[in-house]
Amino acid sequence: MTDSVQQQREALGQRLREIRKSSGVTARELARREGWHESKCSKIEYGRIRPSETDLRAYCVQCGAEAQLPDLVASLRNLDAAYVEWRRVLATGHRARQQQSVKLEAEAKIIRNWQPQVIPGLLQTADYASAILRYAVDFYRVPDDVDKAVSVRMDRQRILYRGTCLFHFLIAEQALYTTVGGDDVMIGQLDRLRSILGMARVTLGIVPAIAEARAATENFVMMDDRVVKVEGTTAELTITQPREIALYGRAFDVLAGQSVTGKAARALIRKALEIRSR
Repeated sequence: MTDSVQQQREALGQRLREIRKSSGVTARELARREGWHESKCSKIEYGRIRPSETDLRAYCVQCGAEAQLPDLVASLRNLDAAYVEWRRVLATGHRARQQQSVKLEAEAKIIRNWQPQVIPGLLQTADYASAILRYAVDFYRVPDDVDKAVSVRMDRQRILYRGTCLFHFLIAEQALYTTVGGDDVMIGQLDRLRSILGMARVTLGIVPAIAEARAATENFVMMDDRVVKVEGTTAELTITQPREIALYGRAFDVLAGQSVTGKAARALIRKALEIRSR
């Protein structure tokens, strides 16, 4: 769990602690009334466990603070939205997740995307997208709707050619070599990357493998300066705190400063293609 999610959980716990103390009800008494283990209040109030909406209602009823329940529930739901496990995101397959991306991308004026291992979704060929989504189906054991999801992902790419949104993609040189789907798929994908170079409104930078680790970070996508999406191993994180967004922006700027574009980027892609074509 990221620091921001934990901080939000602790802040919610602190509010509940203040509500309880203001009412004069002890943690032990509240737990007794609700039939909880006596340590549950402490765990909730110090952010060690996530309260449920039922727990929030118990606090408000037992402490005479029913009027605060709607706001507390809204805070909890915002916390839940910030950290969503992949088993929930992909519960019905990948198509719905791809459709969510369409909406977010349509609202953005500038999209910045950093990928240290694979090619960003908006730049993927259909074969590459199919292979990488199928890996996810197998890994997370979710419904297989790969064909429909690939179709939506390909539709998403229309935004590269329409509208006024600006795109800045950064990939690590490793992404040129990480095998997805085999040599034929990779050759097609690398050819696709070459065609991206020089496109209007699109900047593609490649961070060389020997670049200094000045901003070693996981993959992320920034939609303007309002939201950052981070794909972790277990969950998708949605970052909305301005302070954290600013740090992601700083990391992106550092990586962009280390990247090569234009002819130098084309040379790195050509090198990776030559290895695949031997």
